[in-house]
Amino acid sequence: MSLLREIQNAAIDSNTELAALLRKCKVLAARLGNPEFKQWVESELSGYDDIDDLPNYRILQVNSKGHFSGPFQSGLRNASIPLMCIDEKFRKNLSLSYLTQGVASMESLVNSASGGTLQEPWNSDLVAYVGQDIYEGMNCMQAWKVIPIAGIVSALDAVRNRILNFVLEIEAESPYAGEAPVNSNPVSQEKVHQIFNTYISGNVQNVATGSSDVEQNAINNETSPEVLSQLITALESVRGGPAYESAKNSVIEMQECYGSDSFKSKYQNFMSTLADHMQVLGPVVAPYLPALAALVS
Repeated sequence: MSLLREIQNAAIDSNTELAALLRKCKVLAARLGNPEFKQWVESELSGYDDIDDLPNYRILQVNSKGHFSGPFQSGLRNASIPLMCIDEKFRKNLSLSYLTQGVASMESLVNSASGGTLQEPWNSDLVAYVGQDIYEGMNCMQAWKVIPIAGIVSALDAVRNRILNFVLEIEAESPYAGEAPVNSNPVSQEKVHQIFNTYISGNVQNVATGSSDVEQNAINNETSPEVLSQLITALESVRGGPAYESAKNSVIEMQECYGSDSFKSKYQNFMSTLADHMQVLGPVVAPYLPALAALVS
């Protein structure tokens, strides 16, 4: 069996450990000679050193809870912490959990969890700093982020899906790429770069490149958000499909935060959705991508 087929089978088989699948991908990366794919595989195996390098599927929206003590032995346990009570400069960090560890560690967390959530403790200095500002007359003794197991499972699935999509496209270009000598470039680096950006990083600039089935007419609206309204209208053609709601909601989020610092992250969320549903969304979204990319440039 070819290496590409081995990777495909392992990606489909949920019983195959993700670390084992990624090690097969490490071999493929060496044979393709592509540094982007090689670095992504290594980061997923060993973990990410910098949260700024994290793919969006490794950043989870979370809530926080804590234990509080008050006068006369009163108190609250496992009480939800509304972030509106916290100084604004701390809110973003407290509303997000960054999954920086390697996939083996993430799978271990999922397998060992006894309930549906995990806990990420707040920094003790932060607890002391804001502890009296949350519930009137009470002091926070301990606080933590509530990490949903489902979010970690979703992140692990995102890695599998990206690997499967990437390898299928590589096979379409060169069925024997997995058996090629190391750094022999069985697929051109330009093509590997395009496939990587489309199916793994989500930085899609030109979905229709090399396709004879899509008529691509770039819409030049420069930095006008009008393209977002046009994109929502275009998505109506796939209404009812599994990708429709997710894609539409992502575009609406981009509309709502256009011009703010969070726009780029919303754009990345949309591109990730596109990467996960390329067959359905690609032909619909392709004409709008140049104008959309201009919004974040």
